[in-house]
Amino acid sequence: MIIFGAGGDLTKRKLIPALFHLCHGKLLPESFAVVGVDRLEMDDHAFRDMMESDVQGNLGAAWDPATWARLRERLHYMQGDIKDQGAYQTLCERLSQIDAERGTDGNYLFYLAVPPMLFADITRLLGAVGLTSEGASDWRRVIIEKPFGSDLDSAKALNGMLHETLDEGQIYRIDHYLGKETVQNIMVFRFSNGFIEPLWNRQHIDHVQITVAESVGVEHRGAYYDTAGALRDMIPNHLLVLLGFLGMEPPNSFESDAVRDEINKVLDAVHPLTPEQVLTNAVRGQYGDGVMTNGEQVSAYRLSPGVAAGSRTETYAALKLTLDNWRWAGVPFYLRTGKRLHGQYTEVVIQFKRAPTIMFKDADTAQMSPDMLVLRIQPNEGIQMSFGAKIPGPRMRVGTVNMDFCYADYFGNAPATGYETLIYDCMNGDATLFKHAETVEKGWEIVESVQDVWSALPARDFPNYAAGSWGPPGADDLLKNDGRHWRRIRSSETS
Repeated sequence: MIIFGAGGDLTKRKLIPALFHLCHGKLLPESFAVVGVDRLEMDDHAFRDMMESDVQGNLGAAWDPATWARLRERLHYMQGDIKDQGAYQTLCERLSQIDAERGTDGNYLFYLAVPPMLFADITRLLGAVGLTSEGASDWRRVIIEKPFGSDLDSAKALNGMLHETLDEGQIYRIDHYLGKETVQNIMVFRFSNGFIEPLWNRQHIDHVQITVAESVGVEHRGAYYDTAGALRDMIPNHLLVLLGFLGMEPPNSFESDAVRDEINKVLDAVHPLTPEQVLTNAVRGQYGDGVMTNGEQVSAYRLSPGVAAGSRTETYAALKLTLDNWRWAGVPFYLRTGKRLHGQYTEVVIQFKRAPTIMFKDADTAQMSPDMLVLRIQPNEGIQMSFGAKIPGPRMRVGTVNMDFCYADYFGNAPATGYETLIYDCMNGDATLFKHAETVEKGWEIVESVQDVWSALPARDFPNYAAGSWGPPGADDLLKNDGRHWRRIRSSETS
């Protein structure tokens, strides 16, 4: 595994810790090695020492000296300018040497933990020295991080440049949200349980909510975020792929091509918003000063380092989307995401249609709510079902009760970064949880009209929600206008 940008934050916080967990679980082959590539001046020993210090701090109680000892000896480092073709020739020589020492047989996984503007240059230079050419008995794969472009045109251009050097089957576009257990369990929950799939359609489901809430601000990413915003940063990448898993038809198998084809069909069915619909079906917001749930007083987005003083970049985005297909006709999908919200929380809500209440006309039904299925992705990964039940007592009163499944209670709470499954799958050539070029482009097509309208009509009411709240009032109106409301997420659920 060759990591470009090995001295960066992603390598220290996510990649090497993920490899640590794989090593601890005995999921790394004996013939495995890592080569970090960066401009920093150091040798193998210095790189290992740096990783040990950073990784131990990030892992906390999960740190195991014996596991680290096994992984540490597999870490190597090469100093080089990733824009210099000479560095790639040196890399060839270094990899040949490690192949001989470790028996890695020329199977190379390149991880581009670098800014997106370098993706095309690195793959081109890898190709120029033959490092992307596969033989009969070896493979070469490249993992790239988001963002995959900043709009439809740039995504198409990036895919075109990558395809000049790589086959689509060699490209693994990573989305760490798809490494979450509950995201993968959506397919298992839907298709392995006979009582669920018959209800998973327009006849029984009233609407779907997808929430990706972040309590943090932009932190050190202000300069990047101010050119992207919540819409570009989150919806084409994370939320629309969740929508794909929720809306897909049963694939013929769990093979990557079969699953990704069904996800693409869902995105094909998303009805694109017209410019007029953007004004009513899309909401944007930007946070101002506020107080977080832990009592921390935080400043407005516009005061963040790297952010323009009068920035009109949205830190919150909500959309109402519909699908033009048989299963989901007439069922709205509400998506929302934002920074500095009330808590750090990702969930999917499936709200079922109300049962007829005629037989309860003389009963107290004040507490009677629609049945609801909640898929919690983070924190406290699990599944919750809410339904009506009789409140004990002589009178007929109906209340809402919850059945709650938590992964940690049943299967333990194994330490994870969200990257373990994805790296493991890539090493095994399983692309199910990675994005196809077509999926990336379809995601940008869906939000293109929203981008265009928001660019042409800058928001005049920013900031329009306080840090620590659940977003701007317009997001509540998005559902209220349809006689619905967002599921109320309790503070206890966000911790």
